[in-house]
Amino acid sequence: MKAMLLGGRFNPLPRLDSWWQSKDQGTFDNIFLTALLLVLAFSLVMVTSASIPVAERLYGNPLHFTLRHLIYMGMGLVAAYTVTRLPVSFWHNYNMQLLFAALALLVAVLIFGKNVNGSTRWLALGPINVQGAEPAKLFFFTYLASYLVRRHEEVRENLMGFLKPLIMLFVVAVLLLMQPDLGTVIVMFATAVVLLFLAGAKLWQFIALILTGLAAIAVLIFYSEYRWRRVTAFLDPWADPFGSGYQLTQSLMAFGRGGWSGQGLGNSIQKLEYLPEAHTDFIISVIGEETGFFGVAVLLGLLFIIVFRALMMGNRALQKGMSFHGFLAYALAIWIGFQTAVNAGMASGMMPTKGMTLPFVSYGGSSLIIMLMAAALLLRIDFEVRLQGKQAVSGGKHE
Repeated sequence: MKAMLLGGRFNPLPRLDSWWQSKDQGTFDNIFLTALLLVLAFSLVMVTSASIPVAERLYGNPLHFTLRHLIYMGMGLVAAYTVTRLPVSFWHNYNMQLLFAALALLVAVLIFGKNVNGSTRWLALGPINVQGAEPAKLFFFTYLASYLVRRHEEVRENLMGFLKPLIMLFVVAVLLLMQPDLGTVIVMFATAVVLLFLAGAKLWQFIALILTGLAAIAVLIFYSEYRWRRVTAFLDPWADPFGSGYQLTQSLMAFGRGGWSGQGLGNSIQKLEYLPEAHTDFIISVIGEETGFFGVAVLLGLLFIIVFRALMMGNRALQKGMSFHGFLAYALAIWIGFQTAVNAGMASGMMPTKGMTLPFVSYGGSSLIIMLMAAALLLRIDFEVRLQGKQAVSGGKHE
């Protein structure tokens, strides 16, 4: 097995019956895997419940989105299985090629993309629409983790070493803002900032980067009419409940009707096309209405377990000198956690509304497939950390 990893070859997954062994002897984090499977099962039930009315009206088939969600989930699981067979060194060795592939995809979206609700974010590939921003996030974080391993000392001691990955982030951000997709830019920026800080960037650089990013976001909001309307609607959604504040007020009403224990599965009123995007960006509102505070708390608790276990994977990898494994696990954990917080925050009125899926839960092929690939990559990282220990090859210069 060790020779196969060192050679960079595809090695088969361990036997399924070994998943439930002890922490030191097992091959995968069974707590992480169990939480993920429970979230996916919860997702299937809630996408079905939330999408029935709109599916019936648009396609005459109440299970239209359910069937597509199952197909996307199947594709995601196949992609995830493939990722678990790839050594983590593959992502390190081909990080630049993956980044350029992401840039090419973002450019292709701008040139050939499909416009939906004023945004050009999807590339039509037959019956499937690919959202270029989703693989861009995964591939950029792979590049950033690899850069921090290859240029670790430069990041800590040299200003240019600190700025180089930010220049690449700026290029990606420009392409995303042309779609426009500010939400993805914010997620990528927040993840990059935290990862640079964990990698040892100086405190003044960290503070300057945060202030610069906040100033840039403020300018983008102030000089964009629709973004400004979202901010004003967030501050007082009831001032225009049938205009700019419509989506947020409907979401808040869903949470209000849900109370502590919910109205019961399938009994949401807001999903009857009162709440736009009920099965995608605002699915947590329907979850709150049908399962109440307890249902939302259980779901967010499971997502917290996924993020916490991913952070533990990164910490264990760094303790064993596996730098790339550790930085990549941290990046994926921060990404999943921050996107979850933003989605739940906007639906509950704690943040301005923004088109962003709830990881592993919302309907959406690109998001679900890429998130499952990220989860599989975390499992592979954990597998190699457990298998190799201090003798594992991290693929970087800094052991």
